[in-house]
Amino acid sequence: MEALETKLNYCFSNRGLLINALTHSSYANENRGRSCESNERLEFLGDSVLGMVVADALYKRFPELPEGKMTRLRSQLVCEESLHHVASQLGLGEYIRLGRGEEHTGGRTRTSILADAVEAVIAAMYLDGGMDVARGFINRFILSELETGISGSGDSKTELQELVQKKSGSVLSYELLNETGPDHDKTFTSQVSLNGRPIGSGSGRTKKEAEQSAARAALAALRK
Repeated sequence: MEALETKLNYCFSNRGLLINALTHSSYANENRGRSCESNERLEFLGDSVLGMVVADALYKRFPELPEGKMTRLRSQLVCEESLHHVASQLGLGEYIRLGRGEEHTGGRTRTSILADAVEAVIAAMYLDGGMDVARGFINRFILSELETGISGSGDSKTELQELVQKKSGSVLSYELLNETGPDHDKTFTSQVSLNGRPIGSGSGRTKKEAEQSAARAALAALRK
């Protein structure tokens, strides 16, 4: 756990909270006799802490943004794919306690399990060290993408869709061209086409990131 605390840049006073945050329900169910609790309650709390910190940052940093834009940015920053990316940065999968079934079926790299664990870790940090500690983690690992989102490149698919809709009959389509690497560290390459004609391609660590990258390339090409 010390190695993970180093990555988190925080040392727990009550390390039991961190262990709880990394305990999947499958492990808790297999160890009921040991009074083992899953991370589901912490996940619930962490989701609220994360949402509040992100909303607060958007409200204070960007007073000119309308409600709709703030809502889209918040969704983008706290979505499952975003949290999975955080988990990958931390190598969180190797620390999660899983039941035998989940272990054998790839639970250690499953997006939903990793994303939930990130929310649970946020809650554990909040309970152990207070809001400033949780906010510091969120600033480092999640809100670091905020400026990208504000500049428009974080939601390029929406921006591209709005651009092509100005011409009637224009249809965008995305195609996964390739995926390489092991299950825990894949790279995806996607292509976006306009009315069947390729206009951009890009890569990312998830299919969503690859599509966003392709959309950014398409936007750059169309604006030349």
